[in-house]
Amino acid sequence: MKGRVISAHGRHYQVELENGQLRQCYTRGKKTGICVGDFVRIQPQGEDEGSIEETLERQNLLYRSDEMRSKQFAANVDQLLIVVATEPVFSDDLTGRALTGAWSANISPIILLNKCDLQSGLARAQESLGIYREMGVPIISCSIYEPEQLKRDLLPLLKDKTSLLLGQSGMGKSSILNVLIPDAKAHTQAHSVALGTGKHTTTSTRLYHLPGQTGCLIDSPGFQAFGLYHLAQTDIANGFPEFKEHIESCRFYNCTHLHEPGCGVLAALKDGKINSKRHELYERILLESQSAKRY
Repeated sequence: MKGRVISAHGRHYQVELENGQLRQCYTRGKKTGICVGDFVRIQPQGEDEGSIEETLERQNLLYRSDEMRSKQFAANVDQLLIVVATEPVFSDDLTGRALTGAWSANISPIILLNKCDLQSGLARAQESLGIYREMGVPIISCSIYEPEQLKRDLLPLLKDKTSLLLGQSGMGKSSILNVLIPDAKAHTQAHSVALGTGKHTTTSTRLYHLPGQTGCLIDSPGFQAFGLYHLAQTDIANGFPEFKEHIESCRFYNCTHLHEPGCGVLAALKDGKINSKRHELYERILLESQSAKRY
């Protein structure tokens, strides 16, 4: 029987079959590497259980990683919704890394600027996002205190797609989920002003169906780090789409775009065609990846 993994806890998975039935499934032997969003074939066991026999070919796979390990957390994603907020101050570095992760996996990103009812941080947040706006990334301003407007803006973009909701802790990601999918009953936690950071309110990744229309939304735990150590140099460069036309001018096929003579990317950087902050992020990610592979 064919189905889709809608939640994962260790080596236990909830699979939704094509007829809508939910089964608690497990893997045989030491088989691992299954994640939310995967399409699988299962062998039914009893009335409501099953064993996962095969993972079907993926459209893409999204990872987070650090020096020690890579963790895949969602598969077959069409678009990434990156939640930032006017308060607390979001990290430009983490936002850039999430975008690189999306682009390297051929996933379309959308940035949601949440808490736009808080005017004090609005101008600063919009200025920080200007670099992505110039690159053509859709940026949608929203507030959970205007729920109908939020649904009007977002639901048409989510129709017929599998979208992943991703954000730093404290950005209001779970509150947005609750507006879009009231049945999710996600736990929300008041932001701690004293700590300047939110608490992790989502502990595992889960797929939800959008009410009243086709499309799925995957919610994932809030993060305070987004490593890309698993990416090879070519994948990292693919995560910077503004490099693409300039890479074609590079003298060397294996150019790292850091120091080589005749590098089209460095020439574009010098001419102001590539933002210096973006190239600095590229360099950080590449050097981290190379350092991790040496060890």
